Formats: sequence, C-alpha cells, structure tokens
Amino acid sequence: MQSSYQFIAKGNYSLKNIRLETGFEYDDEDVIRTKTDLFCIEIEDGKIKLVKSNNPDLEAIDAKGKLMLPAFKDMHIHLDKTLYGLPWQALSPKRRTVKDMIAYEQEIIPKLLKTSVERAEQLIDLLQSYGTNFARTHFNIDPTSGLKSLENLEKALENKKDSFKAELVAFPQHGVYYTKSAPLMEEAAKLKNVNFIGGLDPLSIDGSIEKVLDFTVQLALDNKKGIDIHLHESGESGMKTINYLIDKAIENPELQGKTFVSHAFALAYLNTKEAEEIAQKLSAAKVGIASSVPFRGKVMPIPTLKKYGVNVLIGNDNVQDYWSTFGSGNMLQKANLIAELYGYESEFELSRALEFATQNILPLNNKGEQQWPKTGDEANVVLVDASCSAEAVSRISHVEGLMNKGNLFWKK
Repeated sequence: MQSSYQFIAKGNYSLKNIRLETGFEYDDEDVIRTKTDLFCIEIEDGKIKLVKSNNPDLEAIDAKGKLMLPAFKDMHIHLDKTLYGLPWQALSPKRRTVKDMIAYEQEIIPKLLKTSVERAEQLIDLLQSYGTNFARTHFNIDPTSGLKSLENLEKALENKKDSFKAELVAFPQHGVYYTKSAPLMEEAAKLKNVNFIGGLDPLSIDGSIEKVLDFTVQLALDNKKGIDIHLHESGESGMKTINYLIDKAIENPELQGKTFVSHAFALAYLNTKEAEEIAQKLSAAKVGIASSVPFRGKVMPIPTLKKYGVNVLIGNDNVQDYWSTFGSGNMLQKANLIAELYGYESEFELSRALEFATQNILPLNNKGEQQWPKTGDEANVVLVDASCSAEAVSRISHVEGLMNKGNLFWKK
C-alpha cells in the first residue's frame, strides 16, 4: 500500500474502541440523528468472529473511536491503462470520438505496456488510500496489446493480493470486429481469472447491435461468465442495445444478475415516464447499470432505477488518464456527488447514499436496525474519522484505516 499506510495486524486479533452505528433518533417520523456506541471486534481467519460491548482496558488494537464502515468498492475502473504516476496531461481537443481514441491507443499502448504493472500498483495505492479494497476492472483486449494488458494487470494484483482484490472484465476497447478482436476475446473468455465479457458501442464501432451482442452473449454462456457492456451511445441505438440485452437476459436466465450496462448514457435523455418503463424492464430481467456521475451536463436517473430495484453500481471509471482527468479514485466522493446531484440532504438520505461507495452494504437498514457487521461477515472494513455515515458522506471524511480480509492497515 502507499507509504502513508503501515501494516498493523493479520490473522486472529481484537480491536477496541470501534464506533458502530446502532440506530436512528427520531423527531416524530423524521430521522434527526444516527446513534452510535463503542464496541470490541474480534477478527479470525479473515472474518468478523464477534462483536461485543466495548472494554477499554482490553489488550487489543485501539481504534480510538473511529467509525467502522464497510470497505468501499469501485465497480467500474480501468486499472490497466492509467496515466497516474506520470506527468500531468490534460485531454487533447483533437481526439473527440471513440474511434479517435482507438487510433490514439493503437499508437501509445506499446509504450504504456512497458510500465503498466507499476502504474496499476500506484493507482491501486490511490484507491486504497481512500478506503477501497475491491474493484471491477476492465482490461483491454485488442490486436495492439493482445493479452499483455491482462498479464501485466494480473502481476499488479498479485503484488497487492493482501490488501486488494478485483474481478476482471475482458474489454474489446477497439471493437470486436472493427479491429478483429473476436479471436482474442474468445481466448480471454476461457481464462479462469476473467469474470465478465465486455463490449463497446456495438452500432457506432462495429456497425451492428445484433451481431456484436449475439457474439458477446454466446461467449458468456459458453464460458459461464457475466456480461458488462460499455454503452456511450444515446438515442435510438443506445436504447435498442439496452432492450436487446434485456431480451437476452430473459431468454437466458443464467445471465440474470450477471449482466450489466456500463454508462448507459441513453437513460439520461429519457423523460420520467420513459425512465420508469425501462427501469421496470431492467429490474424484471435483473440487468444492472454500472454508472458514472455526472455525464456532460446530463444526470442519470439513478433514483428511478433504485426505486424499481435495479442494481446500480458506481465507479470512478477513468482516473487521470487520456480519456478523462476527473476521476479522483475516491468512492466516498462519488457518494457525496450523488447526494448533491439528487438532493439527498437529510440525515436519513445521506446515510443511505453511503451505499454507492459500499455497493449496497449499509450498517443500518431503513428502519434503523443494525444489519452490519455480523458474525461471519468478511472482515473488509474502513475506519473513518466521522461520527456516522451521514457525516462521512457529507464531509467526505478522512479514511484512517483499511482492512482487507482481516489484514489491517493504518495511516501513519
């Protein structure tokens, strides 16, 4: 991890003076405060063994009253091709389309691959410094890089295995057929470490929604993988692609809960009725959305998607690379941005917004009942300088410690 962290403990140990949320305080029906108390936590074999009343005299690691929250997850990022760690570089006004960027990648990837292991590790360090211990990362599959992006990414992840874990998406960044990446995708799909089959704007890049999605779906079915498609297209082609994936998930129940549309910016252009109709269809087919926020002045209908039970995942996407310079690596900042965009201002609403950083895990349920942590939960936590979840989201509070499967690291 970054030099700002130091390794504290692993295996079996205890912590004291851990702050946990215990319930809500109400004024009539309104939540006005989140109640907390101090506890001791026992860790064993990477799991939470026991949560018990605090004993300040116990011989244990002192958490000093820091708030314990579920560790954060970045569910859409590209660890394999960051410029993080290199000199500052803003975007070029000459590269405006995805095909412009494909041509640029074909030019620079051979050079970037020479240092991609080290830069991926530096980006992982950045994510961890903000409390993230898990990511869904896309990696390029294209004729320029072959499988080298994957190989280098796996080296970086192996070097960080004690503190970080990722699931991998084989991403044909240069199109499936536009640059003849189909054979490479077939090769990548057979690999055990690859979890999802990706895709990119099938109509504008490859000229056919049906041909590309049929290939992607069959590849996923044949290799028992999930699907995660990049879809920047808006309008008719964007909605047709989303509906086509919904139909495929309904036809193939084994894809339900494992199929995602990343970005899905077409949804940002819908009116309220249209957004509700597609949200119901996505929910029924168990097709999720992996979104980034905001999008060039447009706001995704995230509250509507959540209302109808769509699984909405959030990520940083690009962190200081040649596609975008705005990703910070901070998932708590993403939750804060969502709260601001959608007007989540009350204690209750801010506490619920934490789910966009933790990906749907919250210490308290909507009734204020404690639901995390429980005995047997994975010991993946952050220790934050905040009094409660609402404050952590609103103030983007400082992360003091990170635990990954029981391995504890603390800021120096």
